[in-house]
Amino acid sequence: MHDHPLLAGASDALLARAKAVKLLLFDVDGVLTDGGLFLDNRGEEYKAFNSRDGHGLKMLQRNGVAVGIITGRESQIVTHRTRELGIAHVRQGCADKFPVYEQMIAELKLQPEQVGFVGDDVVDLPIMLRVGFAVSPQDGHFLVKRHAHWVTPNSGGRGAGRDVCELLMLAQGTFGTEMQRYY
Repeated sequence: MHDHPLLAGASDALLARAKAVKLLLFDVDGVLTDGGLFLDNRGEEYKAFNSRDGHGLKMLQRNGVAVGIITGRESQIVTHRTRELGIAHVRQGCADKFPVYEQMIAELKLQPEQVGFVGDDVVDLPIMLRVGFAVSPQDGHFLVKRHAHWVTPNSGGRGAGRDVCELLMLAQGTFGTEMQRYY
């Protein structure tokens, strides 16, 4: 599957970073959603997730990369969605995400170069500047894109999550085998 569109502009250095990832962490709003927050009159919150992103997360986990969430907001919707996707490492309500990241990688006995993080806004930079593989969705804040190792072709909530999952599988040599499940 070397003709995958994601490989068109991928350097060897980028693929080496992606190959080393054992844990891929995501922010939620603006990454796994388009960043819109829908609130009803009672203050109940609604979010829209992309089903292809979800399938990408499942495939990546099936191929040996752990997935986690570190998000500033607290939401039962995120609890439900992460449970549905089998994501074990979920931290919500993190006003300061960096200490949570440090604690998580210490618990999992990982080095920063073994971790990827997908973030879209400046609050994500403290983690992004310290991981081995920092990613921004196409519509991320300009400073986040400037400091990312890779910017996805798709926007947050519109396939950015799937882009990252497929790039990691391509770099780690598992994409072709995973796709054989569907042929």
